Amino acid sequence: MDKYQGSRKEGGSSSSLAPQIPAKVWQPGVDKLEEGEELQCDPSAYNSLHAFHIGWPCLSFDILHDSLGLVRTEFPHTVYFMAGTQVSVVSYICLSEDVSLFKLKVTHVITAMHEAQAEKPSWNSIGIFKVSNISGKRREPVPKVETDDSGMDGEDSDSDDDSEDEDEDVAQGPSLQLRKVAHQGCINRIRSMPQNPHICAAWADTGNVQVWDLSSHLNALAETETEGVQGVAAVFTQDPLHKFKHKDEGYAIDWSLLVPGRLVSGDCDNSIYLWEPTSAGTWNVDNAPFTGHTASVEDLQWSPTEPHVLASCSVDGNIAIWDIRLGKSPAASFKAHNADVNVISWNRLASCMLASGSDDGTISIRDLRLLKVLLIDLLFVVIKADMKRAFIYGQEGDSLVAHFEYHKHPITSIEWSPHEASSLAVSSADNQLTIWDLSLEKDEEEEAEFKAKTKEQVNAPEDLPPQLLFIHQGQKDLKELHWHAQIPGMIVSTAADGFNILMPSNIQSTLPSDGAL
Repeated sequence: MDKYQGSRKEGGSSSSLAPQIPAKVWQPGVDKLEEGEELQCDPSAYNSLHAFHIGWPCLSFDILHDSLGLVRTEFPHTVYFMAGTQVSVVSYICLSEDVSLFKLKVTHVITAMHEAQAEKPSWNSIGIFKVSNISGKRREPVPKVETDDSGMDGEDSDSDDDSEDEDEDVAQGPSLQLRKVAHQGCINRIRSMPQNPHICAAWADTGNVQVWDLSSHLNALAETETEGVQGVAAVFTQDPLHKFKHKDEGYAIDWSLLVPGRLVSGDCDNSIYLWEPTSAGTWNVDNAPFTGHTASVEDLQWSPTEPHVLASCSVDGNIAIWDIRLGKSPAASFKAHNADVNVISWNRLASCMLASGSDDGTISIRDLRLLKVLLIDLLFVVIKADMKRAFIYGQEGDSLVAHFEYHKHPITSIEWSPHEASSLAVSSADNQLTIWDLSLEKDEEEEAEFKAKTKEQVNAPEDLPPQLLFIHQGQKDLKELHWHAQIPGMIVSTAADGFNILMPSNIQSTLPSDGAL
């Protein structure tokens, strides 16, 4: 974000006689807006930035694995989503103003039914949608400084051509195609099965966890360029594949990466339930829950390398490690934060690393290898007639390798990058989405070189962590974010005022060079 001084522009016009005041980089939590000042987004900070709505706010969503390519780097992009709505209170959202702010044009925009006078749980739905023609432009992380040499005209010509191409893409705009499946109750969290993306599990505020097969809707989206009619999309009715009733509502849910169909769900009654798939296409849910937390279970993550191991976090401030072969109690439990632990993420590229976000705004990174491991040679567990040695994870040892106190409001989502083992993204109730790179360290020589190239005074606050790579703002009440596993550098976030798709220009370490495209 840049800060400009002066009155707000009227009708998009400006006077050439007005004094030009240099833009200043906005420091959230440090700078304050004075009278007559406003924040403006700097588009050069992004390779791509778009916003859209599907009607009602969505607390949770998931990006679906598709068959369009495992590593996609060329614009325009196409992305498939599932999302769950939160229709519980009267909330009219004016979509057109926010959409025009980010220059997004969609084939149809769904307007919230603002004439509602009471709660309507039956209005909730699972949205299955495709956003195509996501435009963007590869930018240089360090802007080129203009010079008065003989090659300037040629560079300007190339730049003009690029600008014209970019303007043409923006003029066409991304396209949104949407289908809805009726759902009883608000959806607290929704997750797609990694091995079969058309299967999803949805946590409802009614206490039900339901598994759905949405293949027909995804097939319909894949086969059409435009979908439905202008205005409100039709809502389809179908039965879930399976439904399980918890004693209380909850948020925690996760599919196993290693065992197709294996699922865990955790609730506000401190309980975790294991779902095992059957050959008949249903699930057996063990009615005896895993217990060990003393307060609500907020998030769950299966190990990316061990099929029987998972992690959980809780309002009790603890993180627990479980081995489902060793009974219903945690193999280890340790104090992770001084407040509620809202979210956790297990690094799929460096499986020893576990990240967590707390209600007090802090972020912690732990190396699970530093937990003391006790090998019980005489303990064996019989699993499907195989004798296997079991490990008990001890509680001794300081596994904390990084701790950040940048955010001052609750952390609402955290996720490791699927392409960079040292990078993760975080969203917070302070309306900031931050991207971190744990491999970065303060380098005064590099900072001086950057200032020389940009001819600017870039003086970061002394208390700003050098690992903080990017700050994205502009959304209200951020709830959840996800990296796109097949499009390096793309992040999607949801908030009370809709979705953002962003690709920061300085997240390029995994992208091939221009010559390789």
